[in-house]
Amino acid sequence: MAPLLTLLILLCAVRGALLYHPIWKPMWPASKVPVVLPQLTEDLDAPEFTAEAKLEVTSPCGPECHKRALVPSYEELKELLSYETLYFNGSLTQTNVGIYGLNVAELARTQETKGRSRAKRQIYGHDSRFSIFGKDFLLNYPFSTSVKVSTGCTGTLVADRHVLTAAHCIHDGKSYVKGAKKLKVGFLKPRQKEESSNQTRSHLPEKMKFQWIRVKRTHVPKGWIKGNANDIGMDYDYALLELKKPHKRRYMKIGVSPTAKQLPAGRIHFSGYDNDRRGNLVYRFCEVREETYDLLYQQCDAQPGASGSGVYVRMWKREHRRWERRIIGIFSGHQWVERDGMPQDFNVAVRITPLKYAQICYWIKGNYADCRDG
Repeated sequence: MAPLLTLLILLCAVRGALLYHPIWKPMWPASKVPVVLPQLTEDLDAPEFTAEAKLEVTSPCGPECHKRALVPSYEELKELLSYETLYFNGSLTQTNVGIYGLNVAELARTQETKGRSRAKRQIYGHDSRFSIFGKDFLLNYPFSTSVKVSTGCTGTLVADRHVLTAAHCIHDGKSYVKGAKKLKVGFLKPRQKEESSNQTRSHLPEKMKFQWIRVKRTHVPKGWIKGNANDIGMDYDYALLELKKPHKRRYMKIGVSPTAKQLPAGRIHFSGYDNDRRGNLVYRFCEVREETYDLLYQQCDAQPGASGSGVYVRMWKREHRRWERRIIGIFSGHQWVERDGMPQDFNVAVRITPLKYAQICYWIKGNYADCRDG
């Protein structure tokens, strides 16, 4: 009996050592990040802000449709990654970009499909979302990085004064939405004591409120503005907001999206302000079912209002010798897809590809030399 017990203890020790050995940690993969630099900026006519804000995006083009799409040429990529900048005073510019260090042939690699989809819309079977309560959670990382965009969407803090969100929260593909003229970002904070001094309510949980900061300028890629009318527009459904002042909270860095096979347990995570749970921050995680070069198809339960949420994962960063959460995508909306004569639905996130990483990072830092490590 003693030798058998010793053997079991040794096996458990070896198994534990293997599980916690660095080679078994899900590593952030090294990525070749190209350079995206502004070339020419010109003034545009002031927008009219006539569009109604849409809190979700729909597209009939599913995974197979996207995989059949032609790989953009170098010139087409430059046009897609050119961008408009909307300023707080209502002025608008367009910036053309140059792309350097890009191997266009790599974009043609076929992405492996994974799993199946279900014929349900946005909530898949049992609702697996978790409402986050209490300032000890809401005001601490990573939940504190989720913010409210005044047009009704969610955003994520990605720098000391920058918020990443979905482009459709700002622009409907043809015009800027009405709320974009005086765009604000809301940060949850506890209500002041004098606001809740009623003694009869002292037993209730502490209530939170939004503190708002105005947006100084907003960047939207032309791939969204030009592409929203066709099937590929969702690929570029992202925007970056620059605040008028620093927010003084811990933020979550962006990263190049790993493949679905490289994700820990194949899962992604995100938190947002779903409309059916008004005022609450809602967290969820789920497995990625399929992927294309630009999109992640998953079954995370979500409702309008969650769009724009930063999709993140936690992996081991070898160079820093620590675990890091990074934003690898932006939750966009859902897609109805016909498969074998049956309507099926995916919730979709826009992946941060090396090109998108280079662009967003440059918007944040204004220096391409700080954007080579994805």
